[in-house]
This record gives sequence, C-alpha cells and structure tokens, in this order.
Amino acid sequence: MTRSELPLHRRTITVTAYAEGGDGISVEAELSDVRPWAQPPADVVHRMVLAVRVRLADMVVVHADADMRTFPHAECPLITPVFDGLVGLSVAAGYNRAIQDRFRGVLGCSHLHELARALGPAVVQAAISANAGLRYAGEQSHDPRSTAGVLNSCHIWAPNGVGLRKLDAGWVPGTGPRPVPPLKTFEGREPGTSGA
Repeated sequence: MTRSELPLHRRTITVTAYAEGGDGISVEAELSDVRPWAQPPADVVHRMVLAVRVRLADMVVVHADADMRTFPHAECPLITPVFDGLVGLSVAAGYNRAIQDRFRGVLGCSHLHELARALGPAVVQAAISANAGLRYAGEQSHDPRSTAGVLNSCHIWAPNGVGLRKLDAGWVPGTGPRPVPPLKTFEGREPGTSGA
C-alpha cells in the first residue's frame, strides 16, 4: 500500500476536565476537522466545543453549552441550543441512549453529537480522577468504590472482575505504582494499603 505523506483529513477531539468549587467538575470537549492540504482559511472545516458541568454526587449534567467556532454553513449555529438538552442527563446510566434519542441525525449536528458521545466516558474518567486527587491529598473522597462507576466498561470492570476484587482486597485507587499490581499483591493485606 502506498500513500501520500500529506494527510487528506485530520480530526482531533480533545477533552479536558476541571474541578469546580464544591461537588462538581466541568468538562470541555473540542472537535477540529482540518484539511492539511488546503490553504487558510479553507483548511479548518469544523471547530466546535461542547462544555458541561456535572454534579459528582449523582453524575448529572447541570449545565451545558455548545459553541461553533468554525463551521461550513451560516445556519449551522442555529442548532446549538438543542444541546442544552444535556442538562438533567445522568452520565452514569442511560447516557448513550439518551444522546442518540435527542441529538442524532437531523435532530442535532453530527459533530456536536460526536462530542456529546465523547463526553460520557470522559466525564466518568474525570470523576474517577477527581476522587483519586482527593485521596492523594489526604481528603475524604466520595465512596471509595466510586471507581465502580466504570462497571461493565471492560474486562477489568466486569461484575466479578479483577478491578472490583482489588478494591475488596484493599486497593485504594490513586495509590501505588502504575500499572496497578496483580490482585495477589493486595490479598491478605490491610485495607487501604497499596501493597507496593
């Protein structure tokens, strides 16, 4: 297979989370579609941002804002208020189905829909990071099993998977080396010790 060194298209999605005062986080997702072969201003096709604020206690979106910074048609931004419909959604349960029902196809914008899809797992990971940061600072975090919010997301977090068994054996997320050692490292240790 041969290919040109100059890409035809480059899509970049970045997601960044920030701690909010009190019991929340804000998460901003940005999508950029670029044609590296084109000259400015035709090189950037899309640049769109979807930002949410989430209450950590129940993982519910309490604020949403969609912004189109670069777009192909003058009418594109008219759809951004629809994404206020993220408010009230739980990122922990039924999120993917809800965004499909509310924003897919002609109900929304395919690019902002893509960002909404990316936000779900990123918010869950950011919540895990927020709890790990609290524990690392010696502060009380949410439920120490809050990592179980990723239940059924992969083989580690299967209902009887090694992630939950490590938690039960005393692993404290955010402590110890990376990667987290095997389960046998934690078995028989005092709860709350990393085993490393």
